Amino acid sequence: MARFVLFDLDGTLVDRQTALSDAITELCRAHDFDKDVEQRLRADLADRANPRDFVRLKRACELAVPAEQLWQEYVDLMAAAVTCRPEVLEGLARLRAAAWTIGVITNGAGDIQRTKLAATGLASLVDGVAVSGDLEIRKPDRRLFELAAVRCGVSLEDSGWMVGDNPAGDIGGGHQAGLRTIWLRGRPWPDGLRAAHHAVDDVTDAITILLTETSE
Repeated sequence: MARFVLFDLDGTLVDRQTALSDAITELCRAHDFDKDVEQRLRADLADRANPRDFVRLKRACELAVPAEQLWQEYVDLMAAAVTCRPEVLEGLARLRAAAWTIGVITNGAGDIQRTKLAATGLASLVDGVAVSGDLEIRKPDRRLFELAAVRCGVSLEDSGWMVGDNPAGDIGGGHQAGLRTIWLRGRPWPDGLRAAHHAVDDVTDAITILLTETSE
């Protein structure tokens, strides 16, 4: 039986929040934005970011810098700031060595998410990537999970796994896609949502569970 797993990116494989804070600090410093603009950036980009956010920001704050330039600078700064811990990269390499197919399924704009994958070294460790911006759909939409499976060369019918930190998007979406699930604790768990198959405190613990599955 084929073994495959889909991982969420932000908050699961990489630390988006620290990178976001650093990137916004550097962006505001580069353009001498005041505290009001900085606070608006932090609020608007807290959960996700795409080029439209910077179009709105430019209009709302009457900024002189073109929105397209701000977006590209933000992408570059995020790529420079985002990190994936060595033990996570090592764990993914162990999964590949154990014949697992690995995919990434993430909400966000395609250019910035793929830039993060390349900058952290994750791109060379995964078989396929599905980003919500590719189809203008978001997790938990089953179609994004189907796209991720196809890009990995597998099928959702192959009884794979989904690992992520978002209860509704990752775990709820994984269940709807027929996948077994591992939740990274942290966010509040919604009432009425079916429990994950496993709950862990770190993505490396999830990788250990998957490797145990391999040996059984």
